[in-house]
Amino acid sequence: MRKNSSPILPIRLSTFAICIAGAILSTIALMTDTASWHILAFFGLLTVIGIHDCIQKQHAVLRNYPVLGHMRFLLEFIRPEIRQYFIEGENDETPFSRSQRTLVYARSKAVSDKRPFGTTLDVMAPGYQWINQSLAPTKLATHDFRIEIGGKDCAQKYSASIFNISAMSFGALSANAIMALNLGAKKGCFAHDTGEGSISRHHRTHGGDLIWEIGSGYFGCRNEDGTFNERKYVENALDPQVKMIEIKLSQGAKPGHGGILPGPKVTAEIAEARGVKVGEACISPSSHSAFSTPLEMMAFIQKLRELSGGKPVGFKLCIGHPWEWFAIVKAMLQTQIYPDFIVVDGAEGGTGASPVEFSNHVGTPLQEGLRLVHNTLAGVNLRDQIKIGCSGKIISAFDMAVAFALGADWCNSARGFMFSIGCIQAQVCDTGYCPTGVTTQDPERQKALVVPDKSERVYHFHQETIKALQEIVEAAGLQHPAQINTRHIVRRVSANEVRLLEDLLPDVPPGALLKNDEGLNLPKVFQLYWDVAQADSFNAKHN
Repeated sequence: MRKNSSPILPIRLSTFAICIAGAILSTIALMTDTASWHILAFFGLLTVIGIHDCIQKQHAVLRNYPVLGHMRFLLEFIRPEIRQYFIEGENDETPFSRSQRTLVYARSKAVSDKRPFGTTLDVMAPGYQWINQSLAPTKLATHDFRIEIGGKDCAQKYSASIFNISAMSFGALSANAIMALNLGAKKGCFAHDTGEGSISRHHRTHGGDLIWEIGSGYFGCRNEDGTFNERKYVENALDPQVKMIEIKLSQGAKPGHGGILPGPKVTAEIAEARGVKVGEACISPSSHSAFSTPLEMMAFIQKLRELSGGKPVGFKLCIGHPWEWFAIVKAMLQTQIYPDFIVVDGAEGGTGASPVEFSNHVGTPLQEGLRLVHNTLAGVNLRDQIKIGCSGKIISAFDMAVAFALGADWCNSARGFMFSIGCIQAQVCDTGYCPTGVTTQDPERQKALVVPDKSERVYHFHQETIKALQEIVEAAGLQHPAQINTRHIVRRVSANEVRLLEDLLPDVPPGALLKNDEGLNLPKVFQLYWDVAQADSFNAKHN
């Protein structure tokens, strides 16, 4: 990893240093009558501003870039077209993603997110969606919507918020970012997914609820050869702070790819959390070594649940070949071992770096993936026994409402909570030069991210988003987000036609996949792939 600063003075502080030098030199010059007091006043003012920037705690950019950082905030007042030309350039960020970030910033700071003059969206454009309101809206007593996660074999069920922090590892995020997220989660009584980088000391500092994600590298529970270590797993799984265990099969950003954290980036703290050696590359294979068939996967889930003392155990995946997902469901039916939850990750999501081809063209988007998982579980009469979470560019309360309509029980967000702790999408995450201290391991840059201040923003973003969801639920005349279904969401499919999601994405009748009734007219994906899926292999059987 490249060094983040020069040996003598970080480049990011050079402007502040010039101001200090200017103030000193102009003072000397003024004493010898060779300079005007105006010059001293100019450099003196900039020096005072720089000192204030270094000690204030609200703006990470100013703490990392005293004086110079004000240019960013100055340009915020310039018209969007000019800002696009000057500071965004070739950046592929869209107006939609900028509006998402603006929404998060407002809610994180607990300031009004209301705006005049109606929607900025093109309501006549294909793809535009809305939820129908009721003439008899409800009035709910609380916005603290919760669900109980844990099936028939679970001894320690978890009462979860319906909005939680999605998987982001320590190593990808800084220590201060992890602590801010976890402290915010503790304040708001919601869960923080560790990502596959395992549980670091920074996750434990404030004691917020954790979902421990276990990937194919088995970080935090691995042998030296990268295989699963039962003893190390038990040490972490029995920690009261760990509320659920999540096996990561694939992620939306790069499904089927695996990953590597180069050795030079593996610091002592990262090595401690992941159970590897300092300076040794952390490799996440593209598949698991603890199981190779759906039946073995069910046995592994049962094993992890028993070793954890009966905590909820589930898995996360981005849907790929439908017959592989169907094979997992058939293995559930054959073994009668059920995961307590499944998290569906959409291919459009992902805050981590990944190959462009994988980001853009590999994996199933959230809508199709979530709907397939929901319908399959309903079709085998397991939907009421297994909770479904989801992630994939979920930012607003309406994003959540659509996810609930598609079949989710709760939602996770990564980029939303990254925005809340100060991420400005500088897109230099892999360099160590993150201007706000969110994704860098440089201890000096991390200091810009003040944990108590940013944890408040995490808390407020969660609270204000759930409150907005409460208002949507009330407007629709409902009692809980779980009641939102495909009959409530409308989508424009052309300039002259709108359709209910119920018509575009029909339900599979309960138990339909257990029947041999050709008259049921199941969606094409089930007609093509259900019969060729097999519980003892991820491969489709040949007819």
